[in-house]
Amino acid sequence: MNIRVVRFTNVSAERMQQLQERIDAESGPPPGVPATGLKVLFDETQGTAVVLQQFATAADMEAGARVFEAMDPSETPGSRASVDMCELKIDLAV
Repeated sequence: MNIRVVRFTNVSAERMQQLQERIDAESGPPPGVPATGLKVLFDETQGTAVVLQQFATAADMEAGARVFEAMDPSETPGSRASVDMCELKIDLAV
């Protein structure tokens, strides 16, 4: 599994609510994004969010990244601070 990890700053609770409503209304990821999962972590106190986008393969992750990079910044939770393209190596549930 591959995970694209995106960190955002300047994220408000209102913006997170809008994003959640939009995602809830959609039937899946945006066109051209072959994601298999999505997790969004929000720290309201710091105004930050971390988005974990899951993909079956590195090629799928790269295809999804191209779509996300072309998105209008108004469609994101806040200001994009960093992007990491990772391969999952350890996944423990305790």
